[in-house]
Amino acid sequence: MIRPNFSNEKEMFAAGVRVVAGLDEVGRGAWAGPLIAGAVAISPGLLQSCKRIAWLVRDSKTLSERQRERAYGKLTAMLPWAVGAVSAGEIDAFGLSAANQQALTRAAAALPTRADFLLVDGRGFSFSTPHRQVVDGDARIFSVAAASIIAKVTRDRLMTALHRRYAGYGFDRHRGYGTPEHRAALQRLGSCPLHRRSYRPIAALASA
Repeated sequence: MIRPNFSNEKEMFAAGVRVVAGLDEVGRGAWAGPLIAGAVAISPGLLQSCKRIAWLVRDSKTLSERQRERAYGKLTAMLPWAVGAVSAGEIDAFGLSAANQQALTRAAAALPTRADFLLVDGRGFSFSTPHRQVVDGDARIFSVAAASIIAKVTRDRLMTALHRRYAGYGFDRHRGYGTPEHRAALQRLGSCPLHRRSYRPIAALASA
């Protein structure tokens, strides 16, 4: 199993960068709810502390909910962090790629410590801050994996809270992703304001 490491962060610190931020997003494929990006900032002085919890930090998709919650608690207590959100309505208005860019940009801008260099999961983004984009960065780079955990826990908690407002859809279980339960709820209840109306399953429901 590939585990995230600090090679990218160390390379940047050796080049004179003072603060590196990892960025990642969750929720691209969901039918409902916001897109959430996480950002985590690391400086050379925090590197040793990060190494002590590195065993907890992996790509959020490979962790159980309990493991993510534990890592989230450690990361948010230790490191400067932020999230950026893009609503379902914004996704419908601007498209998924632009929404993804916006979520990452908002997360980076919200960091309490300004980053001099960004490490970003994926490809096709643009930032005014110097950056490096890495496919599968959440599996390979500590700060990006940490950002993926921040984003995932934040979004899961939000969808659980929204379940109380929009009861019947099961948002506390599937978190807005396409599941048989979600599809059945849509057929029974129709869509709600959280749904991404530009997405094919939701658009098909509206045109039926």
